[in-house]
Amino acid sequence: MFKTNNILYLMIFLRIISSLIEMGAAGLMFYFRRIDTAIRINALLGLVGPIILILVTFLGLTGISSQLDFKKILLIGLGVFLILLGSR
Repeated sequence: MFKTNNILYLMIFLRIISSLIEMGAAGLMFYFRRIDTAIRINALLGLVGPIILILVTFLGLTGISSQLDFKKILLIGLGVFLILLGSR
């Protein structure tokens, strides 16, 4: 099993990758300077965000699973599901 620091570093790494993807997308929107292209790029970003959210949450729950009881882990998972459902 991963140590806590390794899980934290993976969470940080995923968020850095996510931000680099967002900045790259902003650069592409600026480069193309077309609304239709910007909408396509934004649609792809709409896929990246939830994936990163799920991965980071999963890693975080893995890291603290020994400190929480099963009910609290389920509540956190339900909260993430509701966030994803509400952002559709």
